[in-house]
Amino acid sequence: MARRLCLITGASAGIGAEFARQYAALGWDLALTARRTDRLEALAKELESAHGISAITIAEDLAKPEAVDAILAALEAKGRHVDALVNNAGYGLPGTFFNTSWEEQADFIRVLYTAPVELAHKVLPGMAERGYGRIINVASLAGYAAGSAGHTLYGSVKAAMIKFTESLNAECAATGQTDIHCTALCPGFTWSEFHDVNGTREDTNKMPKWMWMEAAPVVKAGIDAVNRGQPVVVPGSANKALATLTRILPESLGRAMVSAQSKRYRRMDT
Repeated sequence: MARRLCLITGASAGIGAEFARQYAALGWDLALTARRTDRLEALAKELESAHGISAITIAEDLAKPEAVDAILAALEAKGRHVDALVNNAGYGLPGTFFNTSWEEQADFIRVLYTAPVELAHKVLPGMAERGYGRIINVASLAGYAAGSAGHTLYGSVKAAMIKFTESLNAECAATGQTDIHCTALCPGFTWSEFHDVNGTREDTNKMPKWMWMEAAPVVKAGIDAVNRGQPVVVPGSANKALATLTRILPESLGRAMVSAQSKRYRRMDT
């Protein structure tokens, strides 16, 4: 096919759907994967009609160990390969580490870390062979902040995703893959269904408006950053300031500030 293909996980809503819209507007074909078939198909039809691109929908649950191979097999069966990968799928897991089950925590790790790393590992050889590739891993501003009570693994997984992406981008450059770029996109609070799903919408709606961004500028920041080879990008001036603050504050003060505010966006009950 003449057009390049972008694989987007968690594409049925929010930031993932916005990635689909922006890549389609740039003339890319799409592979859209999430659990909700109806939403994927509606989005695919919308973007095919609007931009004249081709969109493949693949309904898969990344919590399942075989999901990554199933997604890539579906693309191979259609004669397509991945030129850009957006690891966006994710959610918050309310509760504390000891009042949630290990099955819930294991699924969380699989969806937000293991599956994205596996996807990157399995598409990179083809990217290297063709001499072109883009990988955007959607991390979070939470990856910079101190750990909080509730949603126990969220910050640690996002911090790991930032470091993994930095290493991967450095490895591509060090091994001569000068047109394969990897970027960790680290948004703060972004308007989407994320907070509805994890039950914190009522609390987060009380937060100052300056802390929120729309999905469109967040996604554009990620696409622009990966195209110029920037390993990490924090979109928005307020988020940049907060990320800088986490680096210069004494650790004890940072922990105290997060502890004081976390109840507003981290549910400890389930």
